[in-house]
Amino acid sequence: MSTSLPDIPLFIHGEFRRSHTQQWRQVVNPATQEALARVPMATAEEVEAAIAAAKAAFASWRHTPIGTRARIFLRYQQLIRENLPALAATLTAEQGKTLADAEGELIRGLEVVEHAAAIGNLQLGEFATNVAKGVDTYTRLQPLGVCVGITPFNFPAMIPLWMFPMAIACGNTFVLKPSEQDPMVTMELVRLAHQAGIPAGVLNVVHGAAEVVDALCVHPDVRAISFVGSTRVGTHVYQRASQAGKRVQCMMGAKNHAVVLPDARIEPTLDAIVGAAFGAAGQRCMAISVVILVGAARRWLPELVAKAQKLRVGAGTDNPDLGPVISCAARQRIEALIQRGVEEGAKLELDGRRPQVPAHLQQGNFIGPTIFSGVRPGMSIYEEEIFGPVLCVISTDTLDEAIAMINANPNGNGTAIFTQSGAAARRFETEIEVGQVGINVPIPVPVATFSFSGSRASKLGDLGPYGKQAILFYTQTQTITARWFDDDTVGGVNTTISMR
Repeated sequence: MSTSLPDIPLFIHGEFRRSHTQQWRQVVNPATQEALARVPMATAEEVEAAIAAAKAAFASWRHTPIGTRARIFLRYQQLIRENLPALAATLTAEQGKTLADAEGELIRGLEVVEHAAAIGNLQLGEFATNVAKGVDTYTRLQPLGVCVGITPFNFPAMIPLWMFPMAIACGNTFVLKPSEQDPMVTMELVRLAHQAGIPAGVLNVVHGAAEVVDALCVHPDVRAISFVGSTRVGTHVYQRASQAGKRVQCMMGAKNHAVVLPDARIEPTLDAIVGAAFGAAGQRCMAISVVILVGAARRWLPELVAKAQKLRVGAGTDNPDLGPVISCAARQRIEALIQRGVEEGAKLELDGRRPQVPAHLQQGNFIGPTIFSGVRPGMSIYEEEIFGPVLCVISTDTLDEAIAMINANPNGNGTAIFTQSGAAARRFETEIEVGQVGINVPIPVPVATFSFSGSRASKLGDLGPYGKQAILFYTQTQTITARWFDDDTVGGVNTTISMR
C-alpha cells in the first residue's frame, strides 16, 4: 500500500491543478506530528498563470449583474453550512484548535459571506440632482481588477472568508495565497465556492512562501492586496506593494490589554479573561495577553490562576479547552520567552511548559496556560507578541495609569475594560487610543456589518477588511457630472471655472 501523501493542488481558471514545482512542504498535525499532505511552493509561471486568469476573467465579471453575484454567495453560505462539521474537522486536524473553536471560526467567516450576499444594498453610489442648472452629479463604486489575499495560519477559514467574498461580490477577481502551514480547509472552502458558481478565473489559489508573496506584491496586473499576519511580514508586504502602486491593507501584530476595575462582576470577568487569554492556545491577534488589575482588583490574581489551572490541554479533536500551538518552532519560541520572563524578574504564577498529555500526544506542540505577575513595560514578555497561551498581569492604582500604559504601547488592535460603571467605561472608550474597544467583552472583533478597525502599529493602510470599509477598499469611486441639452438650447462660451 502506498504511503505517499496527498498533494494540495493549485486552483487556476476554475481547475484544481497539480503544481510542477520541485519544492514541497509538509502539512503537519500539530497535536501528533503526523504528516497530512504536501503543499507546493508555486513556480513563477504558476503565479503568472493565476494572475493572468484573474485578469482575463475580470473583463466579463465586472459587468456581471449585481443580483447574479449576490445569488452565488447565497448558495455559497448554504454549502458552508451543510459542510460545517467536515470543514471543522479538517481545520482542527491541520491547525490544532478545538472542534468547537473551529466551528466558531467558520461561523464568523460565514457572517461575512452572508454580508457579501447583500452586495446590492452595499455597493451603492450617491446622486445629487440639479447641482447647477440642468446638471446632475452621481457616483459609481467601480471594481478595481485583480485583488490578492495573503492569509495567516491561525484562522485558515475565517480570514480567507473575510477577503475573497467581499472582493468578488464587488466585481473584482481574486488570487488567494493561504498559509503554507494549514491550507487544507482553505482549499475545501475554495472547492465549495467553485461549486456555488463562481466562474472560472474569478477566484484562483497559489501556494508558497516569501518568493510567491513578493511576486504578488509587485505584479503590474495586481491592483490591491489584503494581508493578515505578523508585523514583520506585514510591514514588508505594505512597503513592497505600496511602492509598486498597489492599494494595500495589512492587519498585523498586537499586544491587547484588558483593564479590570474593582467594581467588575468577578466571576464573568475572570471567565472572560481566561477564555480570551488561553482560547486557541493564545494564537489570536485579538487575544488578551495583558491584564491590568486596578486597585483592589489585584486581590483577584489567585482566583484567576485557579481558573486557568483547571483548563484542559489536548488534541483539538477531543474538544479540550486549548489545543497545541501550530509548530515545534512556535512551541520552542514561546518556551524561550517564558524562560526570559523568569530571568527578567517576573513571577511565574502558573507554568504551562510541558503539560501532561496522553502518551500518543507526547510529540505534540503543547503549552498549557501560563501566567506571570509583576510584569513591567520593558520586559520581553510585555514588549513582544508571544502568540501563545501566556498572560501577563500588571497592577496599577488608578484607571488613569492603566489608560496611560495602554496608550504608550505601540500596538492598537484591541482592548477591553471590565466594570459596572458606565462613567468609567465611557471615559475609557473616549481616552483610549486603540481601534477596537470592548466593554465587558474581552475580544471586541466587530460583526460583519462593521469593519475590523485595528490601529497604530497593528495596522497599515487606511481601510480595514469586511464591512463598509471593505467596500471602499475593493472599489474605486467614479464621479460623473452630466448635463443634457434640449434641442433648442442656446448658450454661449463659458471660459470660467463656474458651472452655470
